[in-house]
Amino acid sequence: MIKSVGQALNAAVEAAKLRETAQSRSTAKVSADVSSEKAASTSAVSTSAGRVASQGAPIDVARVARIKQAIASGNYPVDPDKIAEKMLDLDLPVRKN
Repeated sequence: MIKSVGQALNAAVEAAKLRETAQSRSTAKVSADVSSEKAASTSAVSTSAGRVASQGAPIDVARVARIKQAIASGNYPVDPDKIAEKMLDLDLPVRKN
């Protein structure tokens, strides 16, 4: 059967609504799972190692500010060869001949 333009549009709208509903249900489930994990991790935070881990990595705020300033002023040096070398080092295992 051939659908008219209006029917095709309605079908597309209905499909979008179904996707949104499924996505919101999935998001609600993830939120509930995250809440459960936070509650479980609260007991782990009571140890000193847990407290350090929950605070995250230390950030050198002064260095970040200097780098931001250098980028904003156009004075941040970029060495494409060095970047490419580091990317290759990360991605390729070292072969022993």
